[in-house]
Amino acid sequence: MRRIDHFMSGGAGGSAGRTHKVWNPSTGEVQAEVALGDAALLDRAVAAAKKVQPEWAMTNPQKRARVMFAFKELVEKNHRELAELLSSEHGKVVDDAMGDVQRGLEVIEYACGIPQVLKGEYTLGAGPGIDVYSMRQPLGIGAGITPFNFPAMIPMWMFGMAIAAGNAFILKPSERDPSVPVRLAELFREAGAPEGLLQVVHGDKTMVDAILDHPDIAGISFVGSSDIAHYVYKRGVDNGKRVQAMGGAKNHGIVMPDADLDQVVNDLAGAAFGSAGERCMALPVVVPVGEDTADRLREKLIPAIGALRVGVSNDKDAHYGPVVTPEHKASIERWIDTAEQEGAEVVVDGRGFSLQGHEDGFFVGPTLLDRVTPQMKSYQEEIFGPVLQIVRAKDFEEAVRLPSEHQYGNGVAIFTRNGHAAREFASRVEVGMVGVNVPIPVPVSYHSFGGWKRSAFGDTNQYGTEGLKFWTKVKTVTQRWPDGGGDGSNAFVIPTMG
Repeated sequence: MRRIDHFMSGGAGGSAGRTHKVWNPSTGEVQAEVALGDAALLDRAVAAAKKVQPEWAMTNPQKRARVMFAFKELVEKNHRELAELLSSEHGKVVDDAMGDVQRGLEVIEYACGIPQVLKGEYTLGAGPGIDVYSMRQPLGIGAGITPFNFPAMIPMWMFGMAIAAGNAFILKPSERDPSVPVRLAELFREAGAPEGLLQVVHGDKTMVDAILDHPDIAGISFVGSSDIAHYVYKRGVDNGKRVQAMGGAKNHGIVMPDADLDQVVNDLAGAAFGSAGERCMALPVVVPVGEDTADRLREKLIPAIGALRVGVSNDKDAHYGPVVTPEHKASIERWIDTAEQEGAEVVVDGRGFSLQGHEDGFFVGPTLLDRVTPQMKSYQEEIFGPVLQIVRAKDFEEAVRLPSEHQYGNGVAIFTRNGHAAREFASRVEVGMVGVNVPIPVPVSYHSFGGWKRSAFGDTNQYGTEGLKFWTKVKTVTQRWPDGGGDGSNAFVIPTMG
């Protein structure tokens, strides 16, 4: 059986001997085993990072950018290979996997401009003969703990910004689909990065805790479920680290009575069911405003959902593929059971879905639930599957209140032709990322990604200028060059008191 090992300086030996199954979600077969590391293996990775990071930090930003440019070219050259490898372990269809790689690549493109964004501030004459300037310096060694659902995009979000800013980086990807992160590290090394600058260590909670506790790791970025995000944030901060921890989501799509319902239905088909709903920016809750809007929307949704094609990951005509593991398939179907028991109407039922010729694959059919209420546990929690819930709002005020009062605050969208309503909604809603007639409002790479409430712990977002701030610390220098001859006539005066 294929073995997926760590990518480390000096070779990958020295793991604790434990492994984790890597499934082929389309067939239900175990296709590989990934080695799981421990604290001793992490110590080796950190030691290698400590050797290479100071010299990398002293390398001028233009030369660091050249490595990023070379890496970008290699990812583009191997785009299809990466997407097919990703699909084989995750289950998302290849076109969706191509997008996974591309969105990560866009952050690498931003990191190619690191000489420009690293420039500090300068004030001439802040006091008598006194100048003040600031510089951004790397933290040292950073670590990323990434989820299964975007095994290319999210690692590149993290290590691209961190390494371009002068840090060494240790990546702990999901053990469910670990091959693409390893391949990215190989390409990064091929791009000219020094050995040990980017390393990949595999593991479970044992490795996560080792990262959180290691005294030489200065910053940690995490994406995953909210309970674990809170744990990572608290334990990391308690250990004196800088931490950003992105959690779960329950994104809402508000549909105003004047919205173009044909466009809304088309957008929901991709946003709710694409990638089998395994996205933190999926749109699993639709909130039509008014009973008439809800009835018209439901009538259009049913045939659109019926037309969705579920297939294996390499099916070019499939809208989405299987979910990642048998345990996750069972979890999604339990949530549908729970919703039904709570009183939701199961309009389209995806439980028990079987794909001919692939009966052992981890497939869940598209599901539509109506008459869902805020009191239901199935509404309050993240399902993370191809399940769309209709929550009917009586008016605009209730439509603003529903996402604002939810425990998660990652993304939200409003569908309307009314500019005033859109502007009012975007201003008032208590959610970190807002789309206006955009169902998945993930910001472009030169802005930043981050939610509110239990969707994000920490004060700094992913990538863009926010990412640069996270992976650097500011040093401010106040300097003067005295002209006097030592007679006291040029005595120092604090600039703010001059």
